[in-house]
Amino acid sequence: MARKNNAMDGFVSRRPERRVGGTIGGDKNPPIIKAPVEAKDDTPRPTRSGVSRAEIDMSLRGIDTDEQQEKVPKPRRRDRDSKPVGTTKGRGKKIAKVIATLVLVIGLGMGGYVGFKAFMASANVFKGGFFDLFQNQPLKQDANGRSNIIILGTSEDDPGHQGANLTDSMMILSIDQTKKNAFMVSIPRDLYVKYGEACNSGYQGKINEYYNCIHDGEGVDADRKALAKEAEFVGQIFGMDIQYGVNVNYTVMREMVNAVGGSITVNIEGNGPTPYGVKEGSVMDSNFDWKCGVSNPKYTRAMVIERCPPRGHFIDYGPGPQKLDAEHALYLAQARGDSAPTWGLAQSNFDREKNQQKIIKALKEKATSIGVLTDFGKVSSMIDALGNNLRTTFEAKEFRTLVALTKDIKNDDIRSISLVDKDDPIMGTDMVNGMSVVVPEAGTYNYTKLQSYVHKKMNSDPVAEEAAPIMILNGSGVAGLAQEEADKLEKAGYTISDFDNAPERSKAYPRYTVYQIGEDAPATASKLQARYKVSILKTKPPIEVADDVKFVVIVGPQPTDKQ
Repeated sequence: MARKNNAMDGFVSRRPERRVGGTIGGDKNPPIIKAPVEAKDDTPRPTRSGVSRAEIDMSLRGIDTDEQQEKVPKPRRRDRDSKPVGTTKGRGKKIAKVIATLVLVIGLGMGGYVGFKAFMASANVFKGGFFDLFQNQPLKQDANGRSNIIILGTSEDDPGHQGANLTDSMMILSIDQTKKNAFMVSIPRDLYVKYGEACNSGYQGKINEYYNCIHDGEGVDADRKALAKEAEFVGQIFGMDIQYGVNVNYTVMREMVNAVGGSITVNIEGNGPTPYGVKEGSVMDSNFDWKCGVSNPKYTRAMVIERCPPRGHFIDYGPGPQKLDAEHALYLAQARGDSAPTWGLAQSNFDREKNQQKIIKALKEKATSIGVLTDFGKVSSMIDALGNNLRTTFEAKEFRTLVALTKDIKNDDIRSISLVDKDDPIMGTDMVNGMSVVVPEAGTYNYTKLQSYVHKKMNSDPVAEEAAPIMILNGSGVAGLAQEEADKLEKAGYTISDFDNAPERSKAYPRYTVYQIGEDAPATASKLQARYKVSILKTKPPIEVADDVKFVVIVGPQPTDKQ
């Protein structure tokens, strides 16, 4: 998809504005992908399947026979009271020749046209040729057997959209092809990061500017190059190997909802106080009331309410399952309640990210329930419709694997990872240069806790599930070694409770010593024993520890330490 830059929050676009061809995202009547309608008896349409191959062969053989008969004339005989033999029959064969040739030409022409369209569309969406779509190649995996995808939502196809050069939504989808499960974690679009190069806002800024910053040039190749670079950048922050990138825009969202019947059902779960008479758990965002006619002198208040019942707001839903058409699903995915009046979106962007995940799950559930994913023709038609607006770094030969996984992974096996959990939040808000941003609770640019948290949530290893607290003690005499070891263990999915210096003693500590307190966490004990190649000690450790600590690891002098 072509990129365009608009001025936003003081940013100055550094490339000229570009527009995407195809459907305009602001159209109130977006195109709807419909299943092919069967022709009525009185409206014949030429199709490739109208004449079988056997019939064509028979007709062609008849043609050859007829030609031979014409080359070698035979005497015509007359039967009693009949016309000359061969007159009607020869004429019928000539008619068959014309019909067969016509059907063949039309069929091949239609097949070639459809094939060409499908090839062009698939080439835009996937890497590889059209015929690769019929292969079934597994997805690439990381060291933990997971396939990780970054999904970016942009709005360059929505005329007049403020900040169209920024990514509206950012999400990581992690799939286990064997265990048939998936995790979704939303990337805070206001996460304050170092770009590693100059962007519109400088060398540091919000992560939602990065994709546009690195996007250089026009065309499919430029789109894929930017997606690959974004995947690497985000992967470094989250400590993940992200193998794939996907970029969708407003047109894609509309077309996908239309492709599954024109509506999806989303469970509304608002938070925060609501006005008198409004049910707790409701959601309302007045940012999109212009779609109801608000501030338009042509519409009275009564007309506004008629257009957007019951209160004249475009996004206004009570708690529980709500049926949304394409346009309402699109704008719910943007709702964050950043201007009054509003309710049910007390966490602003974090609430928006939760709703985006719900919309994706609702789309997947609806597509599965109505059989879209089991009909290759429908999926191919969808690709054709999305060819100008959907970009991925997937190979075409991985397409069928993707469709099968979407169908096989149940919604109950798609889990969301929250970075703002009330008990132990990983992310929080802060002010930087007068701008509200999101930063790790561990400190700006400190992603250690984020990485271990996400790894632990996605990793089905028993160690992560046991979450046994481990205390690290430095018995090497080298400053910082305990913290360094703690960071390694956290990144590997272990739970670290604290680190400190080991008690001094006359004899040097072994390279590693591991104590286990109690009989809990057998998987963690086994893993630590294998990791450090030592026997686990059940005796009392040489230091008093907190009641919840299950293991104590003492790090002694290492072979590379300077003695």
